[in-house]
Amino acid sequence: MTTALWVVVPAYREEARITATLNALAAQRDREFTLLVADNGSTDGTVGAVRAFAARAPFPVEVLVEPEKGVGSAVDTAFRHAIARGATLLARTDADCLPAPGWTAAARAALLDGGGLVCGRVTARRDEHGPAGRAVFLVLVALGAFFGRIRPAHHRRHGYLTPYRMHAGNNMAITAELYLAVGGMPRRPSPTDRLFINRVRRHTTAITHRRDMVVQNSTRRIRAYGVVGTARWYLDRGAGTRAVDVR
Repeated sequence: MTTALWVVVPAYREEARITATLNALAAQRDREFTLLVADNGSTDGTVGAVRAFAARAPFPVEVLVEPEKGVGSAVDTAFRHAIARGATLLARTDADCLPAPGWTAAARAALLDGGGLVCGRVTARRDEHGPAGRAVFLVLVALGAFFGRIRPAHHRRHGYLTPYRMHAGNNMAITAELYLAVGGMPRRPSPTDRLFINRVRRHTTAITHRRDMVVQNSTRRIRAYGVVGTARWYLDRGAGTRAVDVR
């Protein structure tokens, strides 16, 4: 069995941000991977920015377009495309995130060490907010994780094989074998993370967390939805009265 790694980045109207994400991937210490950007029907220059990067990228770059709205659809189509092309290891980040230089190396090591699904550590981007905004982001993440652990529907008595742990879709890695076995990513708009981790929890206990697998996460959702709206979104309750489409 080979260990071909593909990195998937879903994107929707990310012309202004995706180049920074691509440059962060180009700065990885482990660059033995294929990058696949799954454009979710952007109407701006997102695809053009990716193609411009591909001309100088230190690894193969592919672009596919998934017109079905929703990050889940874009990710699922991309993962299945990568698997059909020979991927055995899959990693994902988002088009507004900055993976740390050791991100792909940590993801590969964790998967080869027996992790079926690997969840990394998310921090707030330092170029979007000051200390207060970053602190609010971390509080919201901690509250989401706490709620997930105590939520009755997540208890193991419902057929889950392992305790619940919040999983950030923008910082994950999974084996192709496990991805197919659990039926893939839910094909729906964001958030999809909780639904996906529960699919995995019903199938295996091989879920690991790597603190050295770090991604700086965008805090723009806080600005778009506000603190209360962001909390509602993380709890899959919508964003209140705000109608901002932040996929």
